[in-house]
Amino acid sequence: MSPETTLLLARSQFAFTISFHIVLAAFTLGLAQLLMVLEGLWLWRKQPVWLGLWRYWSKVFALNVAVGIVTGVVMEFSFGTNWSGLASRTGAVLGPMLYMEVLVAFFLEAGFMGVMLFGMNKVRPWIHFMATCIVALGSVFSAFWILAANSWMQTPDGYLIGADGRFRPVDWWAVIINPSFPWRMAHMVVAAILGTACLVGACGAWHLLRDARHPAARHMFSIAMWTLLIMAPLQVVLGDLHGENTRDRQPVKLAAMEGSWDPPLPGHGEPMRLFALPDMAERRNHYELAIPDIGSLYLRHNLQGTIHSLNQYPPDELPWVPLVFWAFRIMVGLGLLMVFTAIAGLVARLRGRLWQARRLQRLMVVMAPAGFFAMLAGWMVTEAGRQPWTVYGLVRTSESISPVAPHFVLGSLILIVTIYLALFGLGLWFLLRLLARPPTEDEEGAEPDVARRTGKGETDA
Repeated sequence: MSPETTLLLARSQFAFTISFHIVLAAFTLGLAQLLMVLEGLWLWRKQPVWLGLWRYWSKVFALNVAVGIVTGVVMEFSFGTNWSGLASRTGAVLGPMLYMEVLVAFFLEAGFMGVMLFGMNKVRPWIHFMATCIVALGSVFSAFWILAANSWMQTPDGYLIGADGRFRPVDWWAVIINPSFPWRMAHMVVAAILGTACLVGACGAWHLLRDARHPAARHMFSIAMWTLLIMAPLQVVLGDLHGENTRDRQPVKLAAMEGSWDPPLPGHGEPMRLFALPDMAERRNHYELAIPDIGSLYLRHNLQGTIHSLNQYPPDELPWVPLVFWAFRIMVGLGLLMVFTAIAGLVARLRGRLWQARRLQRLMVVMAPAGFFAMLAGWMVTEAGRQPWTVYGLVRTSESISPVAPHFVLGSLILIVTIYLALFGLGLWFLLRLLARPPTEDEEGAEPDVARRTGKGETDA
């Protein structure tokens, strides 16, 4: 096998691993915020339904964490096995950030997760709520460090390159808060919340279709629809700001997203391409369907602005345009569908028919994975659009690979695919079994006794 084959196998392995892990990690992040809100509502409103929902989704949270830990460990080990070239050159920059992610994840999330999952009837309510808040905060901190490291690879800053070719940090603030990090962090956190809201709303809708009077299903569906209404439009705004950053910092990626091979004619703006089949060999699009000038409206906020075009760059500096082009459209299409669903939910609520809106509920059931599919498509745009670089403009992916035999990478890829599919399939089976049963207000003795709720007659934890 050739070195190109080894590179392709290593990239395939990392893409497969991160695709599973990013969904599980995002679901953990979104569920942690949901559990914090549900417990806060129970402490505020003193309604058993909120605690029943907390217990219901805490089981899903525990299952998701159990499956997600495996995928995260394998992904980080792959830096040393398949990507030692990258680790050797950028270890001084990326290593401390990945270390902080592990430190935060285990000391905040894992340290307080036991109290959150098993301490409801053993500690005072305010102590338990504090543990839930710390787990939710820990999941955000974990995402913070992972996205800081990944964003630095997209828009590197705060470094010097020594005579040995290795990167050395000179300004940690610039390294961590690099030019693309704020937008990518906000975009990712909102995406995780949206993905969780779609699944929670689908679960609530599923049970409402069977019993429109089910109180827990009503609360579940309602809180999901409110979340979509707030977060989906916010994500559109964040996406626009993130796109402006990409336009200025990674122009080739934006050109691939738009399928723009050549600049428009003088006096015209960028078209909005609804459909096209990009051809890497001929460096043009086939069967293009576009609306003239409208692309400039969201790219430059006018009707005649232009962007960099793909044919301005040599072939060895281009990503695989078809993947980036179509992944971007899937992400945007699903995002707009979430906005439409949120507006439809608001209309049904204002008409007093949210619980009887059968079409809306069926739509939500279908949209159960929509948020996570949109997030996966976004990650494809982010990672595939950066190619052929691991550190954008500085370190090529072909320079980052480990000097390992192709059959070793192929064998580990087959092993990982087998284990992941079995593990993910088993986890999905358990998840569907959990969600198929409607939540109840007395979910496993959901209501602690009055003394514990008020904190009377109980010693400190």
